[in-house]
Amino acid sequence: MEVGSRVRVKESVIVYHHPEHRNEPFDMKGSEGEVLDIIEELDGKPISANLPVQVIFKVGKKKLRAHFRPEEVEAIAD
Repeated sequence: MEVGSRVRVKESVIVYHHPEHRNEPFDMKGSEGEVLDIIEELDGKPISANLPVQVIFKVGKKKLRAHFRPEEVEAIAD
């Protein structure tokens, strides 16, 4: 998995900042998006982020960014 890869959320992950379900629990399982960044360093120093995979999803005309563990997402074919 690398930046720009298409991915699908394969595990149940609840978010509360989904544009269409603001402040309500929303399960991201099955949602497809694109890897925006894999966070491995900060200011040039290596870090161990708990949720290093940042994914961007298109929700209608809006975009949603969320962070995941590598095992929570799977790469899909374009």
